[in-house]
Amino acid sequence: MDLIERFRYIMKLNAMTASQFADEIGVQRSSISHILSGRNKPSLEFIQKVINRFPKVDSTWLINGKTNVGSVPKIETKEVENQKGSKPITTIREEVKSRESSESKPPEVLAPSKSIKKIVAFYDDGTFEEFLSR
Repeated sequence: MDLIERFRYIMKLNAMTASQFADEIGVQRSSISHILSGRNKPSLEFIQKVINRFPKVDSTWLINGKTNVGSVPKIETKEVENQKGSKPITTIREEVKSRESSESKPPEVLAPSKSIKKIVAFYDDGTFEEFLSR
C-alpha cells in the first residue's frame, strides 16, 4: 500500500470524500485532488496536518506503511456493543477482510513459523479495537 492508498484508506475508514478530507485537515480541495491523482507528492506540512487531525494514525505507518510495534503507544479502545446489547462486536468488517485477502501473499511465500500478534478491528463510528495474542 503506497502513501496515496493510505490517505484513501483513512478517508474510507472515516467515510469521507476527498473534499471532506481536505476540509478536515485544512488544505485546499485541489491539493487533495492533485495528490490523489498522483500529479503532486504530499509535503511534510500536509502529512503533519493529517497526523494532527487524526492522532490515532501511526505516523510511521502513514509515511512508510510499516509500524514499529515497540513504538506504538497503547490506545484505549471504546467498547462497541452489538444490536442486542449483550456482547461487544469482535468481527472485522467484510470490506477490510476482502482488501486484506486481495493483498495477501501467495501461500507458498508465507513461512509456517509465523503467528498472529495483533488484529485491529475498525468500526463505522471511527473507533477501533485491538486484539493481542496471549
